[in-house]
Amino acid sequence: MARALELAREGLGQTSPNPAVGAVIVREDAAVGEGFHTWAGVSHAETVALAQAGGAARGATLYVTLEPCSHQGRTGPCADEVVAAGIARVVVAMEDPNPIVRGTGIRRLRDAGLEVVLVDAPEAARLNEAYSHFMRTGRPQVTLKAALTLDGKIAAPEDNRGWITSEQAREHVQQVRHLHDAIVTGIGTVLADDCRLSDRSELPRSRALLRIVLDSQARLPLDSKMIEAGTSDLLVAATSAASPERRRQLEARGVEVAILDGADGRASLIRLVELLAARRYQSLMIEAGSKVNWAALESGVVDKVFFYYAPKILGGLTSLPVAGGTGRRRRVDAIQLRGLELHRITPSEFAVEAWVEK
Repeated sequence: MARALELAREGLGQTSPNPAVGAVIVREDAAVGEGFHTWAGVSHAETVALAQAGGAARGATLYVTLEPCSHQGRTGPCADEVVAAGIARVVVAMEDPNPIVRGTGIRRLRDAGLEVVLVDAPEAARLNEAYSHFMRTGRPQVTLKAALTLDGKIAAPEDNRGWITSEQAREHVQQVRHLHDAIVTGIGTVLADDCRLSDRSELPRSRALLRIVLDSQARLPLDSKMIEAGTSDLLVAATSAASPERRRQLEARGVEVAILDGADGRASLIRLVELLAARRYQSLMIEAGSKVNWAALESGVVDKVFFYYAPKILGGLTSLPVAGGTGRRRRVDAIQLRGLELHRITPSEFAVEAWVEK
């Protein structure tokens, strides 16, 4: 199973909206076939492993990180292929949370006389947490990412040249960004930094990273790096208050402009998440400024945080905190986090990954 999980990780970033899956076929203590899933419409992990094993699959054991599918999609049901190949025993790391599959693949295997063992493999759930979240809730998993000083600051009041975190931390961010289907920032960040907001990991993707700007007035400059980087994967979340002329100019450059009216004349993050859900985007990363960060937390759309901490202190009352806005007025009302996990980035830097208590 450890090898199957290793194979599944090779497909990360390449499977959305499908899950990442790895499979290994073992006969007489030797691996005779293995595979992992990548693009939608391409053979599933079990199919690849079975093709590699050939006749050696008969009477063998299949280790697979996710329950074999039992429905007809772009490809046929994997459960039927496993039965037809003569596999005798199947070890499964987790049930598929997809309602049209959940448990039916395992039942089909058992009904055909195969021994099926469902093991507890937390790493399998971790590999597909965004997929599982989407299947449970019907909406993308939203992660708020930020780089901050030890006193929780993300920007100085005057000169913000340079970086808070190290080059290693910024490279790690690209790896995390690669695992997401979409990324969003605010127009204030774009105007200040002229960022591209692209996936610079140079790793293969199944779908382009959708870059989104919260821009109520549709102010995104036509000569910005966001537009120069391409517009087929660029969306501006505006409001009905945006100038029709500005909207036309952006659309003429190939930028999609979505009108998502929210409170206080701002583009609605809740409606943005609903839009992404309808398009089967399973994960969204927020990389924005203090105001947007708080708006996201206060709206309830944030499912987890990924904060990179640098061994620095800015101090001062005018340095921007990671989440500004009005905040919570009482300590007892603080937003609670659970399941904290620490990631050592460098000897002096670390990241905190945690789920938002809801």
